[in-house]
Amino acid sequence: MDFLEIVGQVPLKGGVEISGAKNSALPILAATLLSQQEVKIKSLPQVVDIKAMALLLQNLGASLEWLDPNTLQIGAKSLRHTEATYDLVRKMRASILVLGPLLARFKECLVSLPGGCAIGARPVDLHLKAMQQLGAEIKIEQGYIHAKAPKGLKGNDILFDKISVTGTENALMAASLAKGITRIINAAKEPEIAQLCAFLQSGGVEIDGVGSSELKIRGVESDALNLKDIQIIPDRIEAGTYLCVGAITNSQLKINRIIPNHLQAITDKLIEIGFSLDIQENSIEIHPAKKRQAFEITTKEYPGFPTDMQAQFMALATQCLGTSVIEETLFENRFMHASELQRLGANISLKTNVATISGSTELTGSDVMATDLRASSALILAALVAKGVSRVHRIYHLDRGYERLEDKINALGAKVLRLKEK
Repeated sequence: MDFLEIVGQVPLKGGVEISGAKNSALPILAATLLSQQEVKIKSLPQVVDIKAMALLLQNLGASLEWLDPNTLQIGAKSLRHTEATYDLVRKMRASILVLGPLLARFKECLVSLPGGCAIGARPVDLHLKAMQQLGAEIKIEQGYIHAKAPKGLKGNDILFDKISVTGTENALMAASLAKGITRIINAAKEPEIAQLCAFLQSGGVEIDGVGSSELKIRGVESDALNLKDIQIIPDRIEAGTYLCVGAITNSQLKINRIIPNHLQAITDKLIEIGFSLDIQENSIEIHPAKKRQAFEITTKEYPGFPTDMQAQFMALATQCLGTSVIEETLFENRFMHASELQRLGANISLKTNVATISGSTELTGSDVMATDLRASSALILAALVAKGVSRVHRIYHLDRGYERLEDKINALGAKVLRLKEK
């Protein structure tokens, strides 16, 4: 197992290129199961979750060819299996995304209940209810979801009781081959969903309301789609994380290959804290702040402040003057990084889903342990400003979602080493 050793308080300067969005790539990879022709996907990030999804597709019988480290050609014309086994699915929760396309195309599938980051309750009930609304029969037996629709799926209204990104994506993919019209009400509005819609539209699926909370899908009357090649959008969470690298170290950094309007909740908050930002068509340059003010954040669904940036802003709050308050409304049990930040000297108090951070605090290097994907990046941010050397353990969480993070930070001047645990 690897860990990162980080020397703190090293000046940073330069630019960083943002990778493709993992959270857009995963549903698009799953959607290739709907296609009867080969599809080329560009700008895939080289992260563990993408490799796991590619392996799952291969196990189902898809042909895979890596044309370069970030471009994958997938052929799902002659799939051999419709069973997503526990050994593959347990590695990440996003594996549930194969449920919709497999069921829609083959009228029956067996998908193991998923794994992934242990952040609160992320029930698959919303996915199963959506499939049932389209006419599927669902049974859960021995840890597997057994879904079947012998006569195919039929368009219907799907109302999500709670906004679900992956639930919306699964419903979209299933509806793309359902007979008639499906309406998804209380749909998630993330840019990653908009890109999935564009991908499905390239195969002839008619979708109205893209970017809104109500989607109307007219399924293609065919056994499969003819999807076109696609380039994955830049990762807004990775971009936000590197903006926080600049913010916490109070450095001038340029973040390249981004879509600024995907980052508005993040950039608005950084400006409120005291940073000046030079926002261009596909880049943002962050400039040092004369004074960093405390702030308040409440996590919300897109376009609100993303829960996936909450941990990084908690680290940043330790360097802001005054008392910052962060309220987490989307997941319970998502403050596990707080106790690790306290090991570095952070002044944080927790009360249910609210964290109060007093700053500015001088942090001191220590050994800390990552508990999930975004927590790992928050600990790295804190280590960059801590006095002395820090070691961040269990970085397999980091490798699930960040491409070459230590290489990118080192290119800015940081001193980060990846080492093996003894």
